[in-house]
Amino acid sequence: MGKTIYSFFPGCSLAASGHENTQSLLKFCNMVDIELKELDDWNCCGSSSAHSINHEVARDLPLRNISLVPEGQPLLIACPSCLIRLKQSYLKLKNNADLQKKYEQDWGRKFDSKLEIIHFFELFKRIQLKDYIQNSEKQLKGIKIAPYYGCMLSMPPDLRHEPSHSGLMEDALSSLGAEVISYGYETQCCGTYLSVAKPSLSERVVTQIISRAVDAGAECLVTACAMCHLNLEIRCSLKHPIPAFHFSELLSMALGAENQKKWFPKHIVDPIPLLKARKLFKS
Repeated sequence: MGKTIYSFFPGCSLAASGHENTQSLLKFCNMVDIELKELDDWNCCGSSSAHSINHEVARDLPLRNISLVPEGQPLLIACPSCLIRLKQSYLKLKNNADLQKKYEQDWGRKFDSKLEIIHFFELFKRIQLKDYIQNSEKQLKGIKIAPYYGCMLSMPPDLRHEPSHSGLMEDALSSLGAEVISYGYETQCCGTYLSVAKPSLSERVVTQIISRAVDAGAECLVTACAMCHLNLEIRCSLKHPIPAFHFSELLSMALGAENQKKWFPKHIVDPIPLLKARKLFKS
């Protein structure tokens, strides 16, 4: 049986500061018989910048990316912010006949009313993780992990009918043997782009998030967002911060991915000592 093919929009964070997130995501998908085909010539989704300054640009940047998706292929996105921008623009397009005409004129593509735009987490409703892992309950045994979703996966009102992903990381990690730590700040905002405009504010909220996780007994965090991951690492003022993993890194490790060490040089807080202490690191 061949691999299931999804189009893939990495977005700026996963293509740059979160490149290790992309590497481990591609590795994980390949190991569970999913092939991700990166969109040719994709552009920035506009993020908060375009959305704050120019609503037409904020609408058109995602729509151009949508026009690049081959008909019949679902579009997978791992960045929560990118997901929101593309899904919001697609919904506006779907509900506006005049905008559909403009879309077809601008991009030379017919509007695809059946296009699926899904977050990476949606895959866990389409695959059975344990089918790909031997002795799954032992793969992350002994490590104490605090999940951190960030605020973006709590969808804005116009996406309120989108599926909730609450508890997904907890279920997956505990099924792999990890001890999941509850600490009450799983969806607290990390400060997002205020990390640039008002770094002291971001430092305060990030330090609070990580302090609560440490106080609850966590040895590390696992993130659902590359931007959140960056903020957690660069804005924590604790003298001894704990490492943060991308969810895809831990999943790939559990599946037995080799050459894990190539993911970790971009981590500011080195996770290798913890992994070695828990006998989870494979060079």
